[in-house]
Amino acid sequence: MNENTPLVVANLKANKTWDDIATWLDVVAPKAEDFKGTIILCPSHPFISSAAQKIRANGFKIKLGAQDISKFEQGAYTGEVAASQIKDLCQFAIVGHSERRQNFAESDEVLSQKAQNAQSALVSPIFCVQDKNTPIPQGVEIVAYEPVFAIGTGNADTPQNAKSQAKEIKTKGNFIIIYGGSVSEQNVAGFIQQNLIDGVLVATNSLDPQNFIRLTEAISR
Repeated sequence: MNENTPLVVANLKANKTWDDIATWLDVVAPKAEDFKGTIILCPSHPFISSAAQKIRANGFKIKLGAQDISKFEQGAYTGEVAASQIKDLCQFAIVGHSERRQNFAESDEVLSQKAQNAQSALVSPIFCVQDKNTPIPQGVEIVAYEPVFAIGTGNADTPQNAKSQAKEIKTKGNFIIIYGGSVSEQNVAGFIQQNLIDGVLVATNSLDPQNFIRLTEAISR
Protein backbone atom coordinates (compact mmCIF):
# COMPACT_ATOMS: atom_id res chain seq x y z
CA MET A 1 0.00 0.00 0.00
CA ASN A 2 1.84 3.03 -1.29
CA GLU A 3 -0.73 5.73 -0.55
CA ASN A 4 0.13 8.63 1.72
CA THR A 5 -1.44 8.68 5.16
CA PRO A 6 -3.67 9.73 6.74
CA LEU A 7 -6.28 7.84 4.76
CA VAL A 8 -9.71 9.46 4.80
CA VAL A 9 -12.33 7.06 3.45
CA ALA A 10 -15.74 8.50 2.50
CA ASN A 11 -18.29 5.68 2.74
CA LEU A 12 -21.47 7.02 1.13
CA LYS A 13 -23.36 3.78 1.87
CA ALA A 14 -26.70 3.45 -0.02
CA ASN A 15 -26.99 7.19 -0.59
CA LYS A 16 -26.71 9.63 -3.50
CA THR A 17 -27.57 9.69 -7.20
CA TRP A 18 -24.93 10.03 -9.89
CA ASP A 19 -25.56 13.78 -10.12
CA ASP A 20 -24.95 14.04 -6.37
CA ILE A 21 -21.70 12.11 -6.63
CA ALA A 22 -20.49 14.15 -9.60
CA THR A 23 -21.11 17.31 -7.59
CA TRP A 24 -19.33 15.77 -4.58
CA LEU A 25 -16.26 15.13 -6.72
CA ASP A 26 -16.28 18.64 -8.20
CA VAL A 27 -16.51 20.21 -4.74
CA VAL A 28 -13.96 18.02 -2.96
CA ALA A 29 -11.36 17.70 -5.74
CA PRO A 30 -9.82 21.20 -5.43
CA LYS A 31 -9.33 20.67 -1.69
CA ALA A 32 -7.91 17.19 -2.28
CA GLU A 33 -5.03 18.74 -4.23
CA ASP A 34 -3.63 20.24 -1.05
CA PHE A 35 -4.42 17.36 1.30
CA LYS A 36 -1.28 15.66 2.57
CA GLY A 37 -2.91 12.24 2.86
CA THR A 38 -5.19 10.18 0.61
CA ILE A 39 -8.92 10.66 0.07
CA ILE A 40 -10.81 7.51 -0.92
CA LEU A 41 -14.41 7.78 -2.15
CA CYS A 42 -16.62 4.70 -1.83
CA PRO A 43 -19.89 5.19 -3.78
CA SER A 44 -22.52 2.55 -4.47
CA HIS A 45 -21.59 0.00 -7.13
CA PRO A 46 -23.68 1.53 -9.98
CA PHE A 47 -21.65 4.75 -9.85
CA ILE A 48 -18.11 3.38 -9.61
CA SER A 49 -17.48 3.34 -13.36
CA SER A 50 -18.75 6.89 -13.93
CA ALA A 51 -16.79 8.14 -10.94
CA ALA A 52 -13.63 6.48 -12.23
CA GLN A 53 -14.07 8.10 -15.65
CA LYS A 54 -14.65 11.53 -14.11
CA ILE A 55 -11.62 11.22 -11.82
CA ARG A 56 -9.38 10.16 -14.70
CA ALA A 57 -10.69 12.75 -17.15
CA ASN A 58 -10.09 15.58 -14.70
CA GLY A 59 -6.97 14.27 -13.00
CA PHE A 60 -8.58 14.46 -9.56
CA LYS A 61 -6.39 13.48 -6.62
CA ILE A 62 -9.06 11.13 -5.27
CA LYS A 63 -8.94 7.33 -5.11
CA LEU A 64 -11.93 5.01 -5.48
CA GLY A 65 -13.12 2.14 -3.34
CA ALA A 66 -16.06 -0.25 -3.44
CA GLN A 67 -18.31 -0.59 -0.40
CA ASP A 68 -18.32 -4.38 -0.74
CA ILE A 69 -17.36 -7.21 -3.08
CA SER A 70 -18.61 -10.74 -3.58
CA LYS A 71 -17.25 -13.81 -1.85
CA PHE A 72 -17.43 -15.39 -5.31
CA GLU A 73 -15.34 -14.79 -8.38
CA GLN A 74 -16.94 -14.30 -11.80
CA GLY A 75 -19.60 -16.84 -12.65
CA ALA A 76 -23.28 -17.70 -12.27
CA TYR A 77 -23.91 -15.49 -9.24
CA THR A 78 -26.79 -13.16 -10.14
CA GLY A 79 -26.53 -9.76 -8.51
CA GLU A 80 -22.97 -10.21 -7.25
CA VAL A 81 -19.96 -8.02 -8.14
CA ALA A 82 -16.64 -9.86 -8.30
CA ALA A 83 -13.40 -8.20 -7.25
CA SER A 84 -11.90 -8.84 -10.68
CA GLN A 85 -14.75 -6.84 -12.26
CA ILE A 86 -13.78 -3.65 -10.42
CA LYS A 87 -10.00 -3.97 -10.39
CA ASP A 88 -9.54 -1.50 -13.25
CA LEU A 89 -11.80 1.04 -11.53
CA CYS A 90 -11.10 0.76 -7.78
CA GLN A 91 -7.94 0.60 -5.76
CA PHE A 92 -9.76 -0.39 -2.55
CA ALA A 93 -12.78 -2.30 -1.25
CA ILE A 94 -14.40 -2.17 2.18
CA VAL A 95 -14.76 -5.68 3.58
CA GLY A 96 -16.50 -6.71 6.79
CA HIS A 97 -18.30 -3.51 7.69
CA SER A 98 -20.45 -4.06 10.79
CA GLU A 99 -23.60 -3.37 8.75
CA ARG A 100 -22.67 -6.23 6.42
CA ARG A 101 -21.97 -8.51 9.37
CA GLN A 102 -25.26 -7.58 11.06
CA ASN A 103 -27.70 -7.13 8.17
CA PHE A 104 -26.38 -9.86 5.90
CA ALA A 105 -24.96 -12.31 8.48
CA GLU A 106 -21.52 -12.31 6.91
CA SER A 107 -19.29 -14.72 8.77
CA ASP A 108 -15.54 -14.58 9.34
CA GLU A 109 -15.19 -17.31 6.71
CA VAL A 110 -17.11 -15.31 4.11
CA LEU A 111 -15.15 -12.16 4.87
CA SER A 112 -11.86 -14.01 4.62
CA GLN A 113 -12.87 -15.19 1.14
CA LYS A 114 -13.80 -11.63 0.15
CA ALA A 115 -10.45 -10.31 1.37
CA GLN A 116 -8.63 -13.04 -0.52
CA ASN A 117 -10.54 -12.29 -3.73
CA ALA A 118 -9.77 -8.59 -3.41
CA GLN A 119 -6.07 -9.23 -2.98
CA SER A 120 -6.02 -11.65 -5.91
CA ALA A 121 -7.46 -8.84 -8.06
CA LEU A 122 -4.87 -6.36 -6.67
CA VAL A 123 -7.60 -4.44 -4.84
CA SER A 124 -6.62 -3.49 -1.29
CA PRO A 125 -9.23 -4.60 1.24
CA ILE A 126 -10.09 -2.12 3.99
CA PHE A 127 -10.93 -4.79 6.52
CA CYS A 128 -13.30 -3.71 9.30
CA VAL A 129 -12.98 -5.12 12.80
CA GLN A 130 -15.18 -4.49 15.81
CA ASP A 131 -12.40 -4.85 18.36
CA LYS A 132 -8.97 -6.34 18.94
CA ASN A 133 -10.41 -9.90 18.97
CA THR A 134 -11.90 -9.83 15.46
CA PRO A 135 -10.00 -12.23 13.15
CA ILE A 136 -8.04 -10.55 10.36
CA PRO A 137 -7.36 -12.53 7.15
CA GLN A 138 -3.81 -13.10 6.03
CA GLY A 139 -2.37 -10.47 3.71
CA VAL A 140 -4.63 -7.61 4.80
CA GLU A 141 -2.75 -4.31 5.10
CA ILE A 142 -5.49 -1.82 6.05
CA VAL A 143 -7.64 -2.45 9.12
CA ALA A 144 -10.54 -0.21 10.12
CA TYR A 145 -11.38 -0.36 13.82
CA GLU A 146 -15.10 0.44 14.00
CA PRO A 147 -16.77 -0.31 17.34
CA VAL A 148 -20.40 -1.29 16.83
CA PHE A 149 -21.67 1.17 19.45
CA ALA A 150 -20.26 4.09 17.42
CA ILE A 151 -21.72 3.24 14.00
CA GLY A 152 -24.38 5.78 13.07
CA THR A 153 -25.04 6.74 16.69
CA GLY A 154 -23.09 9.97 17.01
CA ASN A 155 -21.28 8.41 19.97
CA ALA A 156 -17.69 7.97 18.86
CA ASP A 157 -15.13 5.97 20.77
CA THR A 158 -12.53 7.97 22.66
CA PRO A 159 -9.24 8.57 20.88
CA GLN A 160 -7.45 6.99 23.83
CA ASN A 161 -9.44 3.75 23.65
CA ALA A 162 -9.11 3.70 19.86
CA LYS A 163 -5.34 3.97 20.31
CA SER A 164 -5.39 1.13 22.82
CA GLN A 165 -7.35 -1.06 20.41
CA ALA A 166 -4.99 -0.11 17.56
CA LYS A 167 -2.00 -1.09 19.68
CA GLU A 168 -3.50 -4.52 20.36
CA ILE A 169 -4.44 -5.00 16.70
CA LYS A 170 -0.91 -4.14 15.60
CA THR A 171 0.42 -7.04 17.68
CA LYS A 172 -1.15 -9.27 15.00
CA GLY A 173 0.63 -7.58 12.09
CA ASN A 174 2.11 -4.39 10.69
CA PHE A 175 -1.26 -2.96 9.69
CA ILE A 176 -2.31 0.52 8.68
CA ILE A 177 -5.03 1.24 11.25
CA ILE A 178 -7.88 3.66 10.62
CA TYR A 179 -10.77 4.51 12.93
CA GLY A 180 -14.46 4.46 11.94
CA GLY A 181 -17.57 5.34 13.92
CA SER A 182 -19.26 8.76 14.19
CA VAL A 183 -16.20 10.60 12.91
CA SER A 184 -16.77 14.35 12.77
CA GLU A 185 -15.01 17.65 12.19
CA GLN A 186 -14.93 18.09 15.96
CA ASN A 187 -13.29 14.77 16.89
CA VAL A 188 -11.25 13.72 13.87
CA ALA A 189 -8.02 15.44 14.90
CA GLY A 190 -8.11 13.62 18.22
CA PHE A 191 -7.99 10.27 16.43
CA ILE A 192 -5.34 11.25 13.91
CA GLN A 193 -3.11 12.64 16.65
CA GLN A 194 -2.88 9.16 18.17
CA ASN A 195 0.35 7.91 16.64
CA LEU A 196 -1.02 4.41 16.00
CA ILE A 197 -4.04 5.60 13.97
CA ASP A 198 -3.39 6.34 10.29
CA GLY A 199 -6.74 7.64 9.12
CA VAL A 200 -10.52 7.54 9.44
CA LEU A 201 -13.54 5.87 7.85
CA VAL A 202 -16.28 8.51 7.55
CA ALA A 203 -19.96 7.90 6.77
CA THR A 204 -22.59 10.47 7.79
CA ASN A 205 -20.15 13.37 7.69
CA SER A 206 -18.97 12.41 4.22
CA LEU A 207 -22.40 12.82 2.60
CA ASP A 208 -22.25 16.63 2.43
CA PRO A 209 -19.07 17.55 0.52
CA GLN A 210 -18.67 20.79 2.46
CA ASN A 211 -18.84 18.88 5.76
CA PHE A 212 -16.29 16.44 4.39
CA ILE A 213 -13.96 19.27 3.36
CA ARG A 214 -14.15 20.79 6.84
CA LEU A 215 -13.32 17.40 8.31
CA THR A 216 -10.21 17.04 6.15
CA GLU A 217 -9.20 20.59 7.01
CA ALA A 218 -9.48 19.74 10.72
CA ILE A 219 -6.95 16.96 10.16
CA SER A 220 -4.49 19.38 8.57
CA ARG A 221 -4.58 22.05 11.28
